[in-house]
Amino acid sequence: MRFNLACRQCGKQLAFQPDRVRCTCGGSLYVAYDLERVRCTFTRSSLARRPASMWRYSELLPVADRRHIVSLGEGWTPLVRLVRAEQALPVGKLWVKREEQNPTGSFKARGFSVALSVAVEYGVRKAAVNSNGNAASAMAAYAGFAGVEAYAFLPKDCPGLIVHECKSYGAHTVLVDGLIHDAGRLIRDGAAEQGWYRFGTMQEHGRAEGKKTMGLELAEQLGWRLPDTIIYPTGGGSGIVGMWDAVQQLKQLGLIEGDPPRLISVQEEGCRPLVDALRNGGVFRPAGDAVSSPPTGMRVPNPPDGQLITDILRQSGGTAVAVTAEEIRRGAEALGRYGISASPEGAATWAGLLRLIEQGTIGPREEVVLFNTAHALKYLPWKEENTVTVRDYREWRSLMQR
Repeated sequence: MRFNLACRQCGKQLAFQPDRVRCTCGGSLYVAYDLERVRCTFTRSSLARRPASMWRYSELLPVADRRHIVSLGEGWTPLVRLVRAEQALPVGKLWVKREEQNPTGSFKARGFSVALSVAVEYGVRKAAVNSNGNAASAMAAYAGFAGVEAYAFLPKDCPGLIVHECKSYGAHTVLVDGLIHDAGRLIRDGAAEQGWYRFGTMQEHGRAEGKKTMGLELAEQLGWRLPDTIIYPTGGGSGIVGMWDAVQQLKQLGLIEGDPPRLISVQEEGCRPLVDALRNGGVFRPAGDAVSSPPTGMRVPNPPDGQLITDILRQSGGTAVAVTAEEIRRGAEALGRYGISASPEGAATWAGLLRLIEQGTIGPREEVVLFNTAHALKYLPWKEENTVTVRDYREWRSLMQR
């Protein structure tokens, strides 16, 4: 097989299992590829002839049989240079990666294209996800396309249009009286009895591997080089992990040279565990339930592998910065004037850029890429009616048995 699992801590090699994410030593497992084999077909010239989809990178994705690929046309999103913004800001080059152009309006489509492909390959027929919103709607869409029964558990303050979207794709959609980790606990408590395959962040390998394609794609779109700095809105952090792995694999394949880009995570004040970790010497601690930020993809008090994300930010020479709700609002307006429909997460990268320039962290000659991870319209005010709200698995199970 051209891929297996390897431990980031002890280096142990294991056979690939889609939902095995921890080594016996406690270290995180990642998908390791036979790069010598990959090198034979994965070349600049061969890639240039392939379809404009993230599946052009199939040698570096964990699907053994291409017949199992579940695709709605995700990836190869536009990379747009903001020339007018460059004239107004002390920055060298400024790009926006427009992930809102993906099939479900967010970058989550990448992760769930791979996650559902792996699930189908391993015979999964029933799956569940806990999410602040966009992951659930992406899972619902790809599960619907693949014929997998989907269950979406969302915090009760999830944006109404995203709740509606999940239901429109046919997912069993339930609101949870709590935060994203409370929804995750419900799934964990019911997984054995219900037969759910868990699609939670870093609970299986497909989502991070799908998001890895953002890094692969960025290098190819920039002519096989990488920018000085990537500013990325971070909640669960699988995008940070995936893009870091992409950089390492491209370097080992000899497709890029030089230093890796600095990875900078943006979080919102009110839920900033990565910011706090870097200020506390790189030791990650969960934020717990004491959060005050609104329901966006950045509101993840306890990322499943927070220490790994913290370590990657430090290894890349990057950092994490927290911005306010007002700064995010102004960021959305600013990007809108440049023609970009930015979600709160995408707008946060603009706010983070301004903060970093002010701090002197980003200099006037740097090339910077912002990731706009979702479409603004998904966050318009909307109240979705007739959606069940529960506190835990026992209450959900009781309601379903009536």
